[in-house]
Amino acid sequence: MNATIEAKPARRALPPLMSLTDGAAERLKGLYAKGEQGKFLRIAVKTKGCSGLAYDLSWVDAPSAGDESVTDKDVTVLVDRKATLFLIGTVMDYEVKTMSAGFTFTNPNEKGRCGCGESFHV
Repeated sequence: MNATIEAKPARRALPPLMSLTDGAAERLKGLYAKGEQGKFLRIAVKTKGCSGLAYDLSWVDAPSAGDESVTDKDVTVLVDRKATLFLIGTVMDYEVKTMSAGFTFTNPNEKGRCGCGESFHV
């Protein structure tokens, strides 16, 4: 009797949950070193705006049981577990413009944004 063992196909690697640009990492390092020392930036997605979803950033003292920890460029941010499916593959940046500065997100899961840019949908 000949028995053959078939190898399972290799699983495709999942993209990282999130990554940070150099600008975002440097800004977060500065914030962590000064006024937000000992805290974590927590990223969530909330129902808001005309398109339905918006990024929600808050400072927390410690991770919650449902938070995913993302470390990139020696910086750690927390991601609300309920937001992970919306954020897989997202790149977080920090942009300085003439009249504004802030964190921005390039999210491959977004299907569209509202006209004012406050919210998105997947």
